[in-house]
Amino acid sequence: MPVQSVCSIGRHCGIPDNRAVSDAVHLLVPFAAPPAGASAEALRGLVLPQLQRLLRRLGLESADAGDPLSLSPPHERAVARACGLPVADGLVPLAAVQARQDGLGDAGAGWAWIHPAHWRVGADHIAMALPRELQLAGEDSQALLEAMRPWFAEDGITLAYDTPARWLACGEIFRGLPTASIDRVAGREVARWLPAGEAGRTLRRLQQEMQMLLYTLPLNDARQRAGRLPVNSFWVSGTGALPAGAGAPSLPPPQVTTVLRDAALQGDWTAWAAAWQGLDAREITQLADALDRGRGVRLTLCGEAGARTWSSSAPAGGWRRLARLFATPPVASLLEGL
Repeated sequence: MPVQSVCSIGRHCGIPDNRAVSDAVHLLVPFAAPPAGASAEALRGLVLPQLQRLLRRLGLESADAGDPLSLSPPHERAVARACGLPVADGLVPLAAVQARQDGLGDAGAGWAWIHPAHWRVGADHIAMALPRELQLAGEDSQALLEAMRPWFAEDGITLAYDTPARWLACGEIFRGLPTASIDRVAGREVARWLPAGEAGRTLRRLQQEMQMLLYTLPLNDARQRAGRLPVNSFWVSGTGALPAGAGAPSLPPPQVTTVLRDAALQGDWTAWAAAWQGLDAREITQLADALDRGRGVRLTLCGEAGARTWSSSAPAGGWRRLARLFATPPVASLLEGL
């Protein structure tokens, strides 16, 4: 089943699975709605009968209006709230939570995720390739980490391998440094998302140094001969430190599905609609079945700017009142505005 537990955002947000806190079920769907400019095309003909039926049975619990230009996307903010973390834009300390979960050191220190990346350099802009385009195997990723480790150490940053597409980093520089999620910059120009301030200048200098190092790395030559993209930079996200006394979340952490992510980042709305229909037939149906068995159910849908959470424990209202007038709320009405 293509749902991953979070607080891991499917090894995308790195928070521990803690479903034993409660028998309730919470599903969080990132990229549930297209950006405003693509909504009409993406939603045309989209049929999600299980979602429509389920939301008629739930109450609207909360809404996060958000901003499409925020550093932290709505799905990361939703994960943070569900896990009892502070939510400051660009300083949602998801890497620190993972470090605590993995027993890697002082979770009260500054932590970050480091994402190996390929930057496409144009005449007047630089854009980041999508993470999946790298086709980065674990062996190559670990070799890259070892080549880069000494340079990071000179700036007081310790690296630890996590997955091929993401490493953990510990350093005081990350404690108060707002950074943009990889989901904000992947497939886009990097300029507006680069970290600012003195700490940001340090990272930009380190990125320049790594670009020079990686340009001469034999591993990248071999990757290009094999038809794969070279790794020529890195991205930093998930920065921050856990507040003193941070403990286990009071709510059951959500399960996060990533099945819509790749198609949404690519702007492939035909593939996105097909993935949504599969999600509707599987996980949304499973939520309805859980509700039938008397379990508590929560569903959070996240778009580019905002998020909404529906719950079986929320007062009747919103879509349940609307259901008295219409048999099924239109899909567009459910997803637009996220």
